Amino acid sequence: MGKTKFIASGDSFITRRIPKDGYPGFEDLKKLISEHDVAFNNLEMTFHDREGTPAAESGGTWAMTEPGCLDDLMAFGFNLFATANNHSGDYGEGGILATIRHLKERDMVFSGTGANLFDASRACYLETKQARVGLISASSTFPPSSAAGGQNGAVTGRPGINPLRFQTTYHVTKENFDAVKKLADITCVNAYEEYGIRLGYLNPKPENTKSFGKYQFQLDEVNEVRTVPDQKDLERIEAEVKEMQRQADMGMVSLHVHEPKLDDMTVAPEFMEIAARACIDAGAKVVIGHGPHELRGFEFYNGGLILYSLGNFIFETETISMQPYDAFYTKNLSQETKIGEYMSSRSKNDTQGYPVCENIWRSLLAGWTIEDGKITEVRFYPITLGFGRKRTERGIPALSYDDETLKYYDSLSRPYGCGIEIRDHIGYFHP
Repeated sequence: MGKTKFIASGDSFITRRIPKDGYPGFEDLKKLISEHDVAFNNLEMTFHDREGTPAAESGGTWAMTEPGCLDDLMAFGFNLFATANNHSGDYGEGGILATIRHLKERDMVFSGTGANLFDASRACYLETKQARVGLISASSTFPPSSAAGGQNGAVTGRPGINPLRFQTTYHVTKENFDAVKKLADITCVNAYEEYGIRLGYLNPKPENTKSFGKYQFQLDEVNEVRTVPDQKDLERIEAEVKEMQRQADMGMVSLHVHEPKLDDMTVAPEFMEIAARACIDAGAKVVIGHGPHELRGFEFYNGGLILYSLGNFIFETETISMQPYDAFYTKNLSQETKIGEYMSSRSKNDTQGYPVCENIWRSLLAGWTIEDGKITEVRFYPITLGFGRKRTERGIPALSYDDETLKYYDSLSRPYGCGIEIRDHIGYFHP
């Protein structure tokens, strides 16, 4: 593998077309991205014109935009894409398959969704001048119906995403464990589960564990929350990483993870750390994280780079063109409500939610160089998405040359034993 340059962004929730002559800051971004052989972007959107049916549950906003927005993302210089995220199934199987069709019509290289679990799980490959680069994409955040299904000799598979499920267990001391048991008995919250166990449809609970509805508690000497990846999902992803290593000069994994560690959105959950490190151990060189819509730190592990979240690249949720019946129904709004009015109601005229969260609107691009199979340098380029601007101006990226963002990112990465040197408004890390 010859010297190859990579750059990666976070989420693109794109709902507006990029003007043909660009916008202030577009050319600088395009120039930077196009200087790299491999340019990654996460497509947190479905791309079609009502070619699917709205799912009963969305990823937060039912995400659909016109297919032409894919051309705008390529105009930045991106050439490698992830499609597994919590919005992939917002318009059901039809929306997933329509998005795949529009991607393929443009000869875009992507992974993370497919007509079945086999297709959704496998790597895609980008051919560059110096190297063949593979990408596997998965998501831990999604409605259950969005997960791709496998197939057998009798039944076809189900279109969907490559899932990375996880289990959460609440470890508590005896006093708290006894309190959980007492409250469960008083409320009969586990009655249906216990009925299923008696019938043999469900397995008995292990000793010293107790359900409280969907929550699982375990007797321990300390009070703590533990999360671990689903073993079958992780084994499937690890096997695909090993296959990708055989078929490419360098492999990457994209993980879409909204879940935080406890209540801190800036820290990756334990199960993501476990899964990311397992992917590096299996042969991936880089793991690219996104999902929480804000930055999380990075780690250099076993010769590989783990970017726990690069935040947003484009974030235009408020100018989406339409929402289905369910969106208005759940907010107790009339079906005659206009979409702009709906968004104003949700944010209480920009006084709550994302419009007032500064961290949502500052982000990074991460660039790195691989030579002779080793990462020789990592660079971080701060970008801004227009915090404090009006709705029609927010969410559009531009290089910010903001050392404060780099200092903030450095503080997020220090717990992983990593730090960055700031020179000329660029962050540097040398392994």
